[in-house]
Amino acid sequence: MASVLVVEDDPGIRAELIDVLTGSGHAVRSAADGFGGLREVTRDPLDAVILDLGLPDLDGSDALRMIRGISQVPVLIVTARDDDAEIIRLLDAGADDYLVKPFSAGQLVARLTAVLRRSSRSPDPEARSGGLQDAPGLLRAPVSIGPLHIDPGSRAVHLHGREVPLTRREFDLLSFLAANADLVVSKRRILAEVWREPYVEDQTIDVHLSSLRRKLGESAAAPGLLRTMRGVGIKLVTPR
Repeated sequence: MASVLVVEDDPGIRAELIDVLTGSGHAVRSAADGFGGLREVTRDPLDAVILDLGLPDLDGSDALRMIRGISQVPVLIVTARDDDAEIIRLLDAGADDYLVKPFSAGQLVARLTAVLRRSSRSPDPEARSGGLQDAPGLLRAPVSIGPLHIDPGSRAVHLHGREVPLTRREFDLLSFLAANADLVVSKRRILAEVWREPYVEDQTIDVHLSSLRRKLGESAAAPGLLRTMRGVGIKLVTPR
């Protein structure tokens, strides 16, 4: 059984895809737009993403690029677009396969099976890329900031003594902010020193920051340790 995310705005098509995939034994999550899909990718490990291109909030090709800034989870594009140049562009941008609508349930299951086979079904989608290299500026020794304890050796985070499960990207982002505690760091610097990838969108940081806040029991409306300085950057504050 694979964990599959379906990103499709049409409720009828989304329901059909979910029925086909669950009928084939897969565990399915879904999102109706691109940013919803990005939030799902940051939540828990996935084995594959089925991504429509005609999304209401952003083009699927932009969603693909942003997913690639977050994870190496296999992505199967499903769309009515059948232009060869478009197909090649999406495959070059990181799509693992491409299925043109209309297609049969058998075609979808077969393509997904092939994508999963090629990806070797690693349980951690970020581990499929061999993991991220340590970014410069990250913590090198354990540190406590108020109720938050971060151990870079074990890559463990505890809040009030309770372990907080983070993805690799979330840990690196928190580690970088902790290494620069009480300093405002710009998104440009975070992209350069944590992601170290070209053409990553600012929204990628926003998605990770939102997920990190949620796991720390905070929100943008009710910030705690993580503070956004509008138009300037982000900082992790030391409680006084």
